Amino acid sequence: MKEVLINDILDEAREMGASDLHFTAGLPPMIRLHGRISKLMGYPDCTEPIIVNVINQITTLKHKQIIQRGEDADFSYVSAAGQRHRVNVYRQRGYHAIAFRLLRNEIPTLQDLMLPPLLADFSLRPRGLILVTGPTGSGKSTTLAAMIDHINRHKNCHIITTEDPIEYLHSHKQSMINQREINVDVQSFALALRAALREDPDVILVGEMRDFETISAAVTAAETGHLVLSTLHTTGAAETLDRIIDTYPPHAQGQCRSQLANNLVGVVSQTLIPTADGKGRVAAMELLNSTDAISSLIREGKTYQIPSAIATGRAKGMFTLDQDLARLTAQARISKDEAITRCQDPTEFSRYLDAAIQQVRTGQMSMSMSMDKRRTLDSSVIPPEMNQRQMLE
Repeated sequence: MKEVLINDILDEAREMGASDLHFTAGLPPMIRLHGRISKLMGYPDCTEPIIVNVINQITTLKHKQIIQRGEDADFSYVSAAGQRHRVNVYRQRGYHAIAFRLLRNEIPTLQDLMLPPLLADFSLRPRGLILVTGPTGSGKSTTLAAMIDHINRHKNCHIITTEDPIEYLHSHKQSMINQREINVDVQSFALALRAALREDPDVILVGEMRDFETISAAVTAAETGHLVLSTLHTTGAAETLDRIIDTYPPHAQGQCRSQLANNLVGVVSQTLIPTADGKGRVAAMELLNSTDAISSLIREGKTYQIPSAIATGRAKGMFTLDQDLARLTAQARISKDEAITRCQDPTEFSRYLDAAIQQVRTGQMSMSMSMDKRRTLDSSVIPPEMNQRQMLE
């Protein structure tokens, strides 16, 4: 049996391509690989002493004190190899447990992630509210990091981020960027937002809008001329807006709808789906661009009509989750069975799939011609998948 040395285990998990590593009583170290949980072979089943030993290898005195009080602890950990990890220590059935998220040191670009070009446009807006939503583990933090990096590369401004914990470390490029960590630099998201307004920011990233105080402060910051980016654990654009509005007391919901109608830039709802070859995961998205028509629906309380507006808004860069699932299926990047389990309306999905297959066939012919022309101009060729996504959108 191998000795449970956390740095070695993290290196092994990273080499295998895992996204998460878990320690829980009664099982050997567990990894999430391409969305599925599996055992790391060669290690003993974890006992409380083994898990506590791992905790002692990764925690500071401050974090130990939090854990000893019986509270959950969120923090970042840098391994001996210099790799960053997001860590959560918690208790279950009286025993300790640990969840590691394996992070990249390099911040991926929007192009690396093959995200819609509209997100680059969102990132460079002078003001407003941008929301990236989805379940836990859907890549929200990575998408936000890529958007912040895009701002940092292309705009001269002051960026303030508040995260719990800091996941991606940004360096100063075109912008000045200050990153604050909850329980290290500031006590809460709400306090950080209030303080940020006195710190001369142009762009504010709020790691998560967890409560009414944070949501209200974020909406107000967007209204007062800042670009605010944040996340919610919701699964669609309409549900996201309803969640925000519902946090307000009834007498203030009309004002909230007006604020959102005037200041919302867009909503990106995403989920990660195993690829057809089983060697990775790909993001499927719903993308809302806050056009005049969308703003009117929000102001009038007709958020239930937003999915239809998104479905017919492709000229403005919008698409629904079912439309994106159809595109990914037509490109053979995910299986049809997997797409059907994630789609919102199987009938609509089938209709979108037929159209997407035809688009892919036409797009491949056009792409072949354009790629030949591109080779005559320079030696660098845009990856076919990137080109194809841009064409289909």
